Amino acid sequence: MSIVEKIKDIEKEIARTQINKATMSHLCQLRARLAKLRTTLLEPPKGASAAGDGFDVEKVGDARVALIGFPSVGKSTILNTFTTTKSEAAAYEFTTLTCIPGVINYKDCRIQLLDLPGIIEGASEGKGRGRQVIGVARSADLVLLVVDAGSGKADRQRELLEAELEAVGLRLNQKPANVYFKRKKTGGVSISSTCRLESINETAVAQILHEYRIHSAEVLFREDCTVEQFIDLVEGNRKYVKCLYVYHKIDMTSIEEVRRIAALPHSMVLSCQAKLNLDVFLDKMWEYLGLVRVYTKPRGKKPDFDDPLVLTDGRHGTTVEAACKQVHRSLIQGFDYAMVWGTSVKHTPQRVGLAHVLQDEDVIQVVKKAKDKSNAADPYNQKQGPVNQSRQQIKKAKKPLKS
Repeated sequence: MSIVEKIKDIEKEIARTQINKATMSHLCQLRARLAKLRTTLLEPPKGASAAGDGFDVEKVGDARVALIGFPSVGKSTILNTFTTTKSEAAAYEFTTLTCIPGVINYKDCRIQLLDLPGIIEGASEGKGRGRQVIGVARSADLVLLVVDAGSGKADRQRELLEAELEAVGLRLNQKPANVYFKRKKTGGVSISSTCRLESINETAVAQILHEYRIHSAEVLFREDCTVEQFIDLVEGNRKYVKCLYVYHKIDMTSIEEVRRIAALPHSMVLSCQAKLNLDVFLDKMWEYLGLVRVYTKPRGKKPDFDDPLVLTDGRHGTTVEAACKQVHRSLIQGFDYAMVWGTSVKHTPQRVGLAHVLQDEDVIQVVKKAKDKSNAADPYNQKQGPVNQSRQQIKKAKKPLKS
């Protein structure tokens, strides 16, 4: 029996099993087994060569955005509208057969937009070029799920795309559960919590760990979480990424449908053909990326507003420490304090430390530590006394007096 058949059998068994206290342990075991099989399915086959026809796209710019959707929903049209790159767009399906990158210049930032081939149902199982498309999506800072609003199947397309990405470990618009988990060599399984657990219990946790053959571990629940979230924590290979649902071709549907779609969470409407909501698309993309521009100011000079430092909350954070590391990693060693002008401080300028969180369009000036004069005069620390004394004077001072 193949892995895909095993996955389908387990999914059928989960669907027909009633959910109650008596079956909770069995369901946890099935879900853990299902997660392990899906992880195995994503691994490359044994003996396969490293070279292949995957999408090896060099990362360019300050952020990466991936366009994912079914064939003929308008992904190439979006790329052609917002970038200078020209991707072939036609009325037939599978016009795009490889990954085509483009760059959007917006608010002094360069955002890389990737036009990916259309995926089909069953892409998570390896059908079509689903593995390559999903592999690129895991490296993106933002995923744009494009659906055809004029086809009448927009909601169905959204459900299928969510299910395909969920099956391969992509968690859209979610955050990992606040649960501490650490494997140990000995000592057994220790489970504790600082809150009331309603969606999971200690029996279910022990059953999941037993399925993964983990017999010694420490688990601390700081908040309630579901069984699926705890399995994601044990797997440790889940990717949490922000997602924006783009309903394209709204000029081919009714006004009532457009209003209904626009009210959905994490959704927006767009029409490149009729040039509707083009500015809203850029604003929404900027909002979901969460980019923070920080301008540097040398001492005694004006700030440099031409070339900002672009920080992201999802990668390395937006603190002063992240800004110093982006300039040069050796800047942290001699860091003393920083002066910040902008909305992140109460008064301008304000003296801050490395842990201060910066906001968009802040100005920062880094002040390094002053060099110690004693260390400069005696770099090897050979003298154990004041710098203005010679070695003989220091030696006589240490010599005990004769009685």
